[in-house]
Amino acid sequence: GIRKSDRNVLTFCLTLFAFITRISCQKVYLLESSYSKRELKMPPDKICKTVHQYNKEPISTDDMKKLKEIAENCKSVKNYVYSRFGGIKSLTKIYPGYTVQNEMTNSGLRSELGLPSVYFYLAIFDAVADIKCQWTQIKNKILNLINKNDKFSEEEKHYLRFLIKVNNVFVAVLNQYEVKLPKEIQKTYDQLAIQVNIKKLHRYLCRQVRKYHIKLHTDIGDGFSLSEKAYRYEDHGIYIAAKEKRKRIFIPLTDNNRYKRQIYIKLYPECQSIEIKVPIDIVVKYHDDYTNYVGVAMGIYTMLTTHKGNCYGEELGKYQIEYANWIRIQTKSYNKNRNSNSGRKKYNNKKRQLTEQMHSYINHELNRFFQDEKPRIVYIVKLPKSKVNGFNRRINNSIAMWQRGYIRERLEQKCKEQSVELIQVLGKDISNDCSCCGSIGKHKMGKFICEVCGFNIEEKINTARNILKRGLEGKILN
Repeated sequence: GIRKSDRNVLTFCLTLFAFITRISCQKVYLLESSYSKRELKMPPDKICKTVHQYNKEPISTDDMKKLKEIAENCKSVKNYVYSRFGGIKSLTKIYPGYTVQNEMTNSGLRSELGLPSVYFYLAIFDAVADIKCQWTQIKNKILNLINKNDKFSEEEKHYLRFLIKVNNVFVAVLNQYEVKLPKEIQKTYDQLAIQVNIKKLHRYLCRQVRKYHIKLHTDIGDGFSLSEKAYRYEDHGIYIAAKEKRKRIFIPLTDNNRYKRQIYIKLYPECQSIEIKVPIDIVVKYHDDYTNYVGVAMGIYTMLTTHKGNCYGEELGKYQIEYANWIRIQTKSYNKNRNSNSGRKKYNNKKRQLTEQMHSYINHELNRFFQDEKPRIVYIVKLPKSKVNGFNRRINNSIAMWQRGYIRERLEQKCKEQSVELIQVLGKDISNDCSCCGSIGKHKMGKFICEVCGFNIEEKINTARNILKRGLEGKILN
């Protein structure tokens, strides 16, 4: 008994209600999703990993000469970019970098070197990336100095941070230009500038930049980048574009894997070999049974010791002592016969063999660590710089050859691959504190002894327990 006009109105209202309800639910879902992602710090679905390929047979002298020539030309291109665009006045050109590309195209350097464009432009982009990286490091260094400087007021620190983080202002101050920004940012800048002595702060910033900035230069021409157009995989190997037109260099490989992306070739002329580095995206693995919180202490002779006393890489000391002793003997022999020394090819082959054995063992033990411990979070202390000077040359040499940088790098990579969080904790006096009562203890014959509570335990286990304790208490490094 409802009239047609009323029925149409009712239908419209119901449709509108359903639409509003659906939009509201979507908003709630998006808010909940974003909140949960922030809380859980969801890792990315994919991460970048570098895989390596090697030549199957020794590369001929002629082919190695051609590859070396390409590497030397790429080095020349990089040094040209460093010298021309590495200074303060070129800051406006390196972001986003198209100006550099256009100027390098018009420079005539590519014709002079006879270098194909597939190598020339990648060498430019690599050099620009190095310059950008250097500026980022300089800015971070100055930011740290500003934060630690007690002579600056909070307003002055805030102003200096603004100068560094807003690139247009940073460039203008260094080049002594007038600061001109969009309206909103200009308003913020003017408000900050009123509160401080800008001339004093500008001089400080310029002085710090001059102190830490140097023009980049490289003397090493042992590799180059290749785009997809510069190579192809075929016949159980890879064909690499040469400087001659329509000519390619064929290199048989130890595997049949094929990739389509930018790669990097590292040359080893003394061994007549190459190493191909390929960045690939791999899917992150998620494990429902990885639920443990693990404190880990690193060591020279035992790679990892957990808070439960489990040890991984117990033979690492053997590998490192063998490697360090061999390096020490070879260095002594080389210094004695510097003028008539030969056999560097044999030396490099042996050095690479020992390094690869050690790295293979490290990766195997790290894999075993993840399989056995099933960690959700791994707590680790930030290690101090190695102290080379001591009372025993052999011990000093072993410490200098300690692979802790490689171990740390591989642990970080594997944590990303397995969706495990790696957290650094504060390390001050962490090996001297008693993990039972918190008092300062003593070390004796590899044991930690607390004279207050009588606690006696292996020193690495005590350190690992302290690391876990500080991690759970939130004493971490951001």
